[in-house]
Amino acid sequence: MNYKDYYQIMDVDKSATQAEIKKAYRKLARKFHPDVSKEKDAEQRFKEIGEAYEVLRDKEKRAAYDQLGSNWKAGQGFTPPPNWQEHYQHQQGGAGFSGANFEGNEQFSDFFESLFGGRFQQSAQQGFGRGKTQRAAKGQDSHTKIMIDLQDSYTGATRTFTLSEQVINEQGQVQNKARTLKVNIPKGIKSGQKIRLAKQGEAGFAGGVHGDLYIEVGFIPDPLYDVEGKHVTMELPITPWQAALGETVTVTTPTSNVELKLPKGVNSGSKMRLKGRGLPTKVAGDLFVKLKIVFPENLTEQEIELYQQLKTVATGERFKSKQKEDA
Repeated sequence: MNYKDYYQIMDVDKSATQAEIKKAYRKLARKFHPDVSKEKDAEQRFKEIGEAYEVLRDKEKRAAYDQLGSNWKAGQGFTPPPNWQEHYQHQQGGAGFSGANFEGNEQFSDFFESLFGGRFQQSAQQGFGRGKTQRAAKGQDSHTKIMIDLQDSYTGATRTFTLSEQVINEQGQVQNKARTLKVNIPKGIKSGQKIRLAKQGEAGFAGGVHGDLYIEVGFIPDPLYDVEGKHVTMELPITPWQAALGETVTVTTPTSNVELKLPKGVNSGSKMRLKGRGLPTKVAGDLFVKLKIVFPENLTEQEIELYQQLKTVATGERFKSKQKEDA
């Protein structure tokens, strides 16, 4: 009996994460699947890949396999350590393993059986049925991103988009295929949230169901509004006299116009909050209005004269006030 290097079979490092192992399995299983592969040893490679994945994807079996150490090489004669199965099953409470979710062949190698015992093999055979060479497996989940208008989050919307996906034709060749889907944008969705479309991911193996499609939502940059989480910020230009005297101004929000009362003497850069006017999430966000004092580009002679008078009055009042303080 020869030692099997499952990491080498999967073409991953021993430090690979579960996500990396899953990705490697999907890639190799697609390449060597007996239904589509032109490789001469496709069936054997597919079986080896499935066996390796069954061990490395399971935390307990992977930990047991790693306990064998790093001195073994692929193809080297192998004998399990004394009392290996008893020792390991004792560590796991004697529960053994279930092969019901294994995505490969029903027959495992002698190496596998020597490590994990006949209890696993029997369970696997019951799960697959004798004479079957493969079982249906759910397709891999897919991920994409779409950009929507801010208004779509305020009102909800239905959008159509096109995906390009890889499919295997009857000749076993990989081709790109366009697919058009409709997605309902729920009211109050935030940037970064995902929408799940069941069974719209990659096709399954051997007649298995499709995986799911997860769509991450982002906002198209808006010239008027900035979004952070569920809160929205906008900049509102105001005149110097509106800032000085206080005035009611009209604010255009994503849903309607709102009247906003400015306090007297408000400074440029000040923020005023319109509660509940942000994204309509379960607890609605707020809309923050950032004030910006804007001067006319071209002052008339009369305006210049009035500003001169204002300067004289304001300077004189401040001078009198300072004299009183010094007295």
